Amino acid sequence: MDDDEEVAPEGKPDLNLIMDIPVTMQVVLGKAVMPVASLVKLGRGAVVKLDTSIGDPVDLIVNGRIVARGEVVVLENEESRFGITLTEIVSPGARPQRAKASAA
Repeated sequence: MDDDEEVAPEGKPDLNLIMDIPVTMQVVLGKAVMPVASLVKLGRGAVVKLDTSIGDPVDLIVNGRIVARGEVVVLENEESRFGITLTEIVSPGARPQRAKASAA
């Protein structure tokens, strides 16, 4: 730690310095692979079958890194709104460097 870094009273870095920095969060429900010919035929009301089932955990990705997993929930008093309940925090050592967006 540099001498000019602000330090909280307990000797730990002051996290208040970064609390206003925006981050991008994504929840990955599942993946699908299809040929371009099928993709261009998709229209309103089309259903794309994903590789996950109801009850499977979803990944919470923050700035491209998986940080947690959870279950999809419907938010009370919020018509057509979803959220996730976190069920697992992924330890830093178990996180991939970058979450893969490609379906393999």
